[in-house]
Amino acid sequence: MSGTDAPGQTPPDVDRVAAARAAVAARRARAAVKADVAAGVRTPLEVAQAAWTPLPVDTADADPASAERSMRVRDLLTSIQGIGPARAEIVMGSLRIAPSKRLGGLGVRQRGELADWFVARSSRSRGSSKLVVLAGPTAVGKGTVSAYIREHHPEVLLSVSATTRAPRPGEIDGVHYYFVDDAEFDRMVADHEMLEWAVVHNSYRYGTPRPPIDAALDDGKKVMLEIDLQGARQVRTAMPEAVLVFLLPPTWEELVRRLIGRGTEEAAEQQRRLDTAKVELAAQDEFDVRIVNSDVSTAAQEVVDLFLAR
Repeated sequence: MSGTDAPGQTPPDVDRVAAARAAVAARRARAAVKADVAAGVRTPLEVAQAAWTPLPVDTADADPASAERSMRVRDLLTSIQGIGPARAEIVMGSLRIAPSKRLGGLGVRQRGELADWFVARSSRSRGSSKLVVLAGPTAVGKGTVSAYIREHHPEVLLSVSATTRAPRPGEIDGVHYYFVDDAEFDRMVADHEMLEWAVVHNSYRYGTPRPPIDAALDDGKKVMLEIDLQGARQVRTAMPEAVLVFLLPPTWEELVRRLIGRGTEEAAEQQRRLDTAKVELAAQDEFDVRIVNSDVSTAAQEVVDLFLAR
């Protein structure tokens, strides 16, 4: 008998087909669980508890919670609205859970800490304060989306940034930005009054005054920041509970059209901003949520909906 004919070495075709079908069914079952969590039909804690429920001996061949047990913790976290790959990585790191871990394979300590995290997050989300950070490449329409939210959703407090650049036509000091000189900006940084700040486009400085943010969150208000990529990274470090949103253009061509069409920069400055935009677009996977700004009202509503997410 040849080696290839030895029993057990090469599964029969029928076994391979059955295994492939089982794998597809398992993936579909896990996808259905994720969809239920994303839609709010099931809570993450309910899914986790199903995965951790002891399996009766007489049902070992038909595990009713096999999808939950075999689901990776990372996949469960990213099915929660407002949590992307970057945030899931931070959460798992804080809970000392390896990226490849499945719910059914967690130890007792890990199960307890993950359950506590789900409970704490749910308690914070129900009617409590929340910080959402809106960022994206130049000319994507962050200001337009923010203005729409300011006008149509007064329950959301939009933070006012400070900047050393001059006002553009129509911009009002204290409404769109706090327009300050370099000396005042230096003072605010020295006195630790900035939640984040950065030099943008190799020219002007932008920053978010922190005291008003802390006061608003302490009062249970919903706060949104509209800032650049560097600032969003600083906020993630300073306030990891914030939800980071990346606003995308429908296409690169549309982004170019918007930048040139607004006519607020010279040709050299336009090219510099477009070069910066390419770098910024490459960082979109760092964010929890990505929203395409094809329509201002739709994009604004998607941002506001994050405040109501579990």
